[in-house]
Amino acid sequence: MPASRHLSNSTPYFSAISPEADQIGRALAEEALQAGHRVVGTLRNAQACEEFDAVAPGRSFGRVLDVTDFAAVAPLTAAVEQEIGAVDVLVNNAGYGHEGIMEESPLSDALHQFDVNVFGAVAVIKAFLPYFRQRRAGHILNITSMGGFITMPGISYYCGSKFALQGISETLTKELKPFNIAVTAIQPGSFRTDWAGRSMVRSPRSISDYDESFGPVRETREKRSGHQPGDPKKAAQAILQLINAPEPPASLLLGSDAVKFVREKLQQMKTDIDTWEAVSRSTDG
Repeated sequence: MPASRHLSNSTPYFSAISPEADQIGRALAEEALQAGHRVVGTLRNAQACEEFDAVAPGRSFGRVLDVTDFAAVAPLTAAVEQEIGAVDVLVNNAGYGHEGIMEESPLSDALHQFDVNVFGAVAVIKAFLPYFRQRRAGHILNITSMGGFITMPGISYYCGSKFALQGISETLTKELKPFNIAVTAIQPGSFRTDWAGRSMVRSPRSISDYDESFGPVRETREKRSGHQPGDPKKAAQAILQLINAPEPPASLLLGSDAVKFVREKLQQMKTDIDTWEAVSRSTDG
């Protein structure tokens, strides 16, 4: 990998990370600053920006951004590039979880889930790509989820949004490779974050037919919040290691549960493909 793709202490480490969005984002910003890098973090209000500026004066830069305010993304990106410097690495971690049986969950919840988890990330990527392409360097990290490959009951909108971001990331990997721009989808498993706690939007229950199948799922998810196996600090350290890798992968699983569940799905997919191969091939003309 050309040296220009590695982190540099003389340029911002990345922009569009949301240190307040979740514990992984906060840990990643902290670990990057401790490693001597400069971090541009997007936050929700001026006070949060002031607090982030004070974490490492001259190396931590807070900027107000709501990723669903799509028109504000490009001007902010231009200001960061002009006022602070060329960004080496872009991290899209803004997002939240929605839980609810699809039949019980309003369409408006799906639209907002995709606005934040997908279209916000797309807007930020599109704003930075001209700069990365001009420099023929850069690394885009999209925080998806193991839920971008496996599914679990009650989080169809969330999984749908993460599947979408995963597909976009993998396509970008191919589109941007000629320009020396790496793209990696980070797929965390269960980490000790607020994803299943205060940050999760939950649709109210309304259809009793789902009580037996989904009631225990929701209860277990709530009880496990804050007790998941994944350590956000170790996730941040793994991401920093990834960024300096000579050949960064298109996807990186984080957490033993993510590895387990993805392997199980891959095995099931292989079984289904083998079982139905004759039918699959029968459609050729």
